Amino acid sequence: MALDLDSGRKALQLLTSRYDDRHWRRKIEKTLGLPATGVGDEVQRAIFQYLKHGLKAYKSRRADPDSWIVGGYATKEVIDRAKFDPTAVGPSITKEDVGYLGEDPGTDIDETWWEDMLVQWFDEPDAEPQPQDEGEAEAEEQKEDTAPAPGTEKSDVIT
Repeated sequence: MALDLDSGRKALQLLTSRYDDRHWRRKIEKTLGLPATGVGDEVQRAIFQYLKHGLKAYKSRRADPDSWIVGGYATKEVIDRAKFDPTAVGPSITKEDVGYLGEDPGTDIDETWWEDMLVQWFDEPDAEPQPQDEGEAEAEEQKEDTAPAPGTEKSDVIT
C-alpha cells in the first residue's frame, strides 16, 4: 500500500520546504533514496521522480550509494523550475499539481509522522488466499491419498 493522496502531498511538501533545516536534511535524503512505488498517485510519483533526479549528485560507476544535493540554491532552483515550467516534470503536469511545492505542510508533520509515513510507504496489504474450485481441491486430496509414504521408495515396496 503506497502513500495516499494526502500523505503524498504532505511528504512532497516536507521534501520541498524543510530542506534548509539541518534537522530534516538527513531524513529528506533518506526519503529521496526510497523507491518511487511508495507514492500512490501518478502525478505525485512523477513529481517525486523529478525531485529525485534533479537533486541527485554525481555518481561514479562504482557501487557507491546515491548522494543528494539537499539544501541551498541548487535545491531551490529544482523546485522553482518545477513550479515555473510544470512540463519539465511531465507532459501532463499542470501548475495546480506543483503549486503546493515549497509550502510547509504544518506543525503536525514531525518525526513521528515521518516514521509512520515510512511504514505506510513500504506497507504491503496481506495477500488474500485464492479460493480454489471444488474440483481442484478434490484432485489435490486424491493426489495426497495415493502418494507413497515418506521414506519409502519404489525399491522398498514389495510387489
